[in-house]
Order: sequence, then structure tokens, then C-alpha cells
Amino acid sequence: MTSTGSPDQLSAQDAYRGRNYAALGDQYSFISIYPDSPNLADKCWDVSSNASLTHNGGGDALGIVSMVKWTLSEYQADPNRVFVTGTSSGAMMTNVLVGSYPDVFAAGSAWAGVPFGCFAGDGFAVWNDPCAKGEVVKTGEEWASLVENAYPGYTGYRPKIQVLHGDADNVLYPQNFQEEIKQWTSVFGYGEKPESTTLDTPLPGWTRYRFGPGFEAYSATGVTHDIPNQSNLVMEYFDLACDSSAEGSNCFSRKTEW
Repeated sequence: MTSTGSPDQLSAQDAYRGRNYAALGDQYSFISIYPDSPNLADKCWDVSSNASLTHNGGGDALGIVSMVKWTLSEYQADPNRVFVTGTSSGAMMTNVLVGSYPDVFAAGSAWAGVPFGCFAGDGFAVWNDPCAKGEVVKTGEEWASLVENAYPGYTGYRPKIQVLHGDADNVLYPQNFQEEIKQWTSVFGYGEKPESTTLDTPLPGWTRYRFGPGFEAYSATGVTHDIPNQSNLVMEYFDLACDSSAEGSNCFSRKTEW
């Protein structure tokens, strides 16, 4: 599992201390990677450059993928059960990695982020104020084309993804949640209306919208940009408590068919 970052201006060490995935990994036998952004100004990831937004193009995205591939080789880990989660800039990078590297990741969980390509700009460390404020509005097809153009010709497995956002977020405005929904429902070919809606999950005031087996979205009433991570929800979504080494196990992986 890869955990990309935490709220802005926090280091990999902060993310390690602030999340309990390492301890959960000891319990359930999975590896956590905590990459650190080279951007010393605010520790945010490069989610704007053409390099990061292109498969094998370079940028921070390929740097993280390189860490994943090294870890898979070094520890003989399961390449079909690689997951990514993050908050804020880490959530943006989660969208980027799921979009640019569908051949690497099985699933993603993005907490208070923006759609793939929303921050696109000229080079590294670009702050896109219109995107942050929810002013970048596209059709689902337009958003989906950004994902598809990141890896032209790719027709294989698409990682499932869940996105979560507070409706009181005044850093990355809630319209970005709606744009993420349009993007990923279009990528998967799902309808605009959810197949199911569940209130008060995983917390009171949070609502889960499931659009299909590959995509779900959670809106958190009254929650700001400082959205509280729910590791149990992420563990369940990634099926990380499953013992993939057990004979006859049916753990979620990139081999799972939608």
C-alpha cells in the first residue's frame, strides 16, 4: 500500500505518525510506503506537470511508482495488491496515480482532493486557484478524456477508487467533489445517479454514494478541509485484512473483474 502524503505542509514522517497503517500492516502483513514530497515550500506533490500526468512521463508520480516497484521487488510483494491513499495534496496525487498508472494500482482512496488533471499547468509546483475554488467545471466526457490521454491506448484494468470530501471545505472547494464524480463515473461508464445512497456512514452526517463496483463517493456534512481519515474504511475498501497467502483466498486485487 502506498500512502501519499497528508494535509499540506506535513512530511512523510508526519504522515507516518498521524496514520496507523504501519501498525495495521504489522497486524495484517502488508507494507506501507510513505513518500516525501521534494517540494520544500509546502510539501505538496507535483500534480500539475505534464510529466506527472503522463504514464512513464516522469515527475513525482513516476518517482512514487519507482518506489512501489522497488518495494515489490525487494520484498517479493504482490504486484496485484498495490493501493494508494492520501489527503489533500496526497488525495490529488491519488487521483493522478490511479489515472496515470492503472497498470500499477489496484485501487485508490482520495480524501479532500481534486479530479485528475484539474491542477494541470506549466511545470512543477503550480497552484491552480480556479481549480482549488471549484471554478474548473467540465463534462464527464471531458474529465474522462484527461485520464484516457494520460495512457493512450490503454484498455486494461482500471483501478477502483473512492473519493471523500467535506461540504465545508474552503481550501479545495466542494465543487471538486462533484467534478471527481463526473470524471470517474465517465471513466467507468456509470450513470450520473448513484446505484445506492447510504446515510451516516462511516460517521454521522457522512453520506456514501455508490455508482458501481469501481467507484464510490462520500460527502461529509459540515466537515472542512481537515477531513478526519478513517483507516477502517480504507482497510475495508482495499480488503487489506484479507490473507492473500492463504490457500484458496479471494482477496481483492487487480485480477478482480468488475
